[in-house]
Amino acid sequence: MIKYLGSKRALLPPILEAVNAMLPERGVVCDLFSGTARVGHALKGQGHRVWSNDHNAYAHALATAYVQADREVWADRAAVVLADLAATTPERGWFTKAFCEDARFFHPDNGARIDAMRDRIEAMGLEPELEAIALVSLMEAADRVDSTAGVHMAYMKSWAPRALKPLTLRMPDLQPAVPVGPCRATHADALDIASQFDGDLVYLDPPYNQHSYLGNYHCWESLVLWDRPETYGVANKRVDVRTRKSAFNSKPGIGPALEAVVAAIRAPNLIVSFNDEGYLTRDQLVAILSSRGHVRVVEIARPRYVGARIGIHSPKGEKVGTVGRLRNVEYLFVVTERPVELPVAA
Repeated sequence: MIKYLGSKRALLPPILEAVNAMLPERGVVCDLFSGTARVGHALKGQGHRVWSNDHNAYAHALATAYVQADREVWADRAAVVLADLAATTPERGWFTKAFCEDARFFHPDNGARIDAMRDRIEAMGLEPELEAIALVSLMEAADRVDSTAGVHMAYMKSWAPRALKPLTLRMPDLQPAVPVGPCRATHADALDIASQFDGDLVYLDPPYNQHSYLGNYHCWESLVLWDRPETYGVANKRVDVRTRKSAFNSKPGIGPALEAVVAAIRAPNLIVSFNDEGYLTRDQLVAILSSRGHVRVVEIARPRYVGARIGIHSPKGEKVGTVGRLRNVEYLFVVTERPVELPVAA
């Protein structure tokens, strides 16, 4: 899966342990801020029926491939599509100019491959699940040859060694269907889906500080939407990064926004993933969540993301800031109507 700020790859074991402890017979789970769909993908693999949601288009594509699409239905057809794309003749276009020449996130040779493959996907008229699989394969292939520290806010002064390798497609790791019913992916506001979901458990991993996922991963949004937007700044961000704001990225807005989502949820069980770099403290989160029942907090110390460990540099590659702390604390707030024994350390 793509490199991602706030990825829950390392936290999957305690998340899965908590969900499976609350739903030992498996159940219906909603991930309201799905991001890379890593959690939803793992939950589907455990046999849960999953509803993944996110308001960014690239995240919706990831969830459609990794949660909604079933391996038995789509894998063989996807292999044919990916072979077709791999044979497409590279041709430089909007993506190459925006992100390989005006900015330098990818080498121009790979930009030409991305442009040609994306145009080919557009021309194929694929079903939503099949299109999402193709888009995710292309997105992940581009991620493997980028020249960044993991976000699309800046790029390396010199090409990263991986950026000089040719882009190659791989089949995404599709999950088989689950017996309890079809999984789904939606592209909507979390508050709207929270009030619609009628299941067993909701998992929340909202933005928690000023860092916008759209701003950090605008290349993927433009790749999926393929709308060739007007851009601005050294990073060539989409202009709608300035207007598509989330209350969760606002210090005064995050508390009311989270309270509204939590109040709208009808499921009896809730897990909230947060971080000690967030706008809300542990005590504030416990206070918000206590209205829903018993709250248990799991703390997990983790290294900070690679960009924080590298430090701050000028466009010339000169270090202009100092590296702060190298570790942070990830929180899992497990909320149940009654206390539940969990096989995770608090």
